[in-house]
Amino acid sequence: LNLAYQKLSRVPEKPTCLVELTGYDLIGLPVKSPLSFNEIIYALPMLTILTDKGTGIVTSVPSDAPDDYMALQDLKAKPAFRAKFGVKDEWVLPFEIVPIIDIPEYGDRAAEKVCLDLKIKSQNEKDKLAEAKRLVYLRGFTEGTMIVGEYAGRRVQEAKPLLRTKLIEIGQAITYSEPEKKVMSRSGDECVVALTDQWYITYGEPEWKKLSEECLSNMNLYSDETRHGFEHTLGWLNQWACSRSFGLGTRIPWDEEFLVESLSDSTIYMAYYTVAHLLQNGDMYGKSADLVQPAQMTDEVWEFLFCGGPYPKSSNIPAATLNKMKQEFEYWYPFDLRVSGKDLIQNHLTFCIYNHTAIMSKDHWPRGFRCNGHIMLNSEKMSKSTGNFRTLRQAIEEFSADATRFSLADAGDGVDDANFVFETANTAILRLTKEIAWMEEILAAESLLRIGPPSTYADRVFENEINIAVKMTEKNYRDYMFREALKTGFYDLQTARDEYRFSCGSGGMNRDLVWRFMDVQTRLITPVCPHYAEFVWRELLKKDGFVIKAGWPSAGSPDLKLKSANKYLQDSIVLMRKLLNKQILGSKKSNKKGAPATSLSEDKLKGLIYVNEKFEGWQAECLQILQSKFDSNARTFASDGEIMKALQESTVGQAADFKKIQKQCMPFLRFKKDEAIKIGVQALDLKLPFGEIDVLKENLDLIKRQLGLEEVEVLSFTDSGASAKAGTHASLLNQNPPSPGNPTAIFLP
Repeated sequence: LNLAYQKLSRVPEKPTCLVELTGYDLIGLPVKSPLSFNEIIYALPMLTILTDKGTGIVTSVPSDAPDDYMALQDLKAKPAFRAKFGVKDEWVLPFEIVPIIDIPEYGDRAAEKVCLDLKIKSQNEKDKLAEAKRLVYLRGFTEGTMIVGEYAGRRVQEAKPLLRTKLIEIGQAITYSEPEKKVMSRSGDECVVALTDQWYITYGEPEWKKLSEECLSNMNLYSDETRHGFEHTLGWLNQWACSRSFGLGTRIPWDEEFLVESLSDSTIYMAYYTVAHLLQNGDMYGKSADLVQPAQMTDEVWEFLFCGGPYPKSSNIPAATLNKMKQEFEYWYPFDLRVSGKDLIQNHLTFCIYNHTAIMSKDHWPRGFRCNGHIMLNSEKMSKSTGNFRTLRQAIEEFSADATRFSLADAGDGVDDANFVFETANTAILRLTKEIAWMEEILAAESLLRIGPPSTYADRVFENEINIAVKMTEKNYRDYMFREALKTGFYDLQTARDEYRFSCGSGGMNRDLVWRFMDVQTRLITPVCPHYAEFVWRELLKKDGFVIKAGWPSAGSPDLKLKSANKYLQDSIVLMRKLLNKQILGSKKSNKKGAPATSLSEDKLKGLIYVNEKFEGWQAECLQILQSKFDSNARTFASDGEIMKALQESTVGQAADFKKIQKQCMPFLRFKKDEAIKIGVQALDLKLPFGEIDVLKENLDLIKRQLGLEEVEVLSFTDSGASAKAGTHASLLNQNPPSPGNPTAIFLP
């Protein structure tokens, strides 16, 4: 059908039968392929070929096509397979791979290399072959170089159109098109490609493409994936059929028989937005009398408004109106952001870039696109037929506007498909209601809060967390990362508040900090939950005006050292709790066995916390070696062999007992390498950026409350006599010695 509707059959638009045969009839047929090195090649069976694509017969290129390579290998290596299809040895065995393209990293036999790398054993491994094609096809086209024929030395993407033109000119090829995959119309009919009169836009024209690439390079696209999508589209986009002969749309001005096809239409409509309200007398629905009639908007008028053209003296539009429209356009353009679906990157949005660069000056080119994915409902595709479907109105009626917005913000960022989860919306209702109840409770007992400026360690940490939330949430909103904004501006703040409340103990929370927390949290969540925020602002906090007009909260510079110190404190408490439980459990087991051991109960315990603030000896030597072999920008290390050589040449490596120490060095090096790759070069420091002993001593009350201890003492592991205080439990220090960031706790009755 595709051939017939492209006027390649004897009777146009009617398929013509030339001969009837089966695939078996073609096996072994000697044929000649255009530009082939072999005078004669044979038709052979291939299991992965699609019989509904083209003629079902393809030229085999085993040097670069993984499917073709594995089909040839199967036929060569499996006599039974040849016998099954009646393939003679002379049709297959004499033929070797003919290299034609050199691809960086893959060489001139890319298919063979990628199949060996992926350990593909036969042409039946469809998933692996699909991955192999993904790896080499695009690289072959964009980076491959021809190594044979008259175009040897040229890039494949340069040679391909030249070869196409040559084959058509010498009558050895025809132009033929078909859908990339099966396409069904809304009427249930299978679609074909028909040859019709059409208008095309040549988007790939070199100079125009260069301008579009320049525009793209200066745009904010908010994600690398989006940028790669545009770069890929600019790489292949060339002629695009911009017309159609039926349906709704705008008539092509110079050929009104045709309409502008939908993806090519309205690619600069953002410019129209800037003047639409003036054309329609301020009525967005266009029901009132227009100030300007369509016929008055001539090419000269549009040229004046959008393209810096001369004043249209022939226009009868009042000068004040024209100048006002010009002023509006200049005020709003260039647009900073256009939000659209990721599926339009490969057409409509790229057309938008092209057409702006063609029509407008550089200072009016687009500045940013934010592309998003589709939306799922409860991790499944939305579908009316299955009932997994909600309109916005239904969601608002079921969950409320704010809970719907909360769940949408939490649904996901970036170009991945978002996932609206009912449970998240329901949980949002509970969390927001609970937060209102907490604020009401705090405000009712405000007199019990501690007054005065923030002064304690817990105060400083909480104030710092608020500052971090303000800064990070502002950045996330600017980047349109609403899920991250919800995390930093609500979830993380809630966690910080709960931790602060517990850390304060009997001293109580600071009044000014609690008020600042309620003020800041309300402002940060306003873009997501405006109705909730307005209620809190006016009814609970008794503020004047609207929170949406209150402005973004001010914040001091985040103290990352303090944040790191607090994380150390909280992690240490968790670690010490595990050590306490382990020691209590161990003492009970020892008593059951009758072994002499000090019995520990959970009452009136004393804790000894041993701290070693700096790596020394062989550990320090290992860290210094890793520091010298670490690329902090790429977060990569030199080879293991190079690191091992440096270790052997160090003072540790020259020591007499190196073999013994080496057994400790290797796991330590692996651990620190993994940590540095994860968090950065600071993982290789000999000590933490804060005093561990100072942090622990300042929070003795918190540690006692968290662990249920009567007394706590912080000791330096390097002090003489410190180990003796552990008494009979001193052996635990040898089993689990402290290191920077990892204190060890011993518990005594």
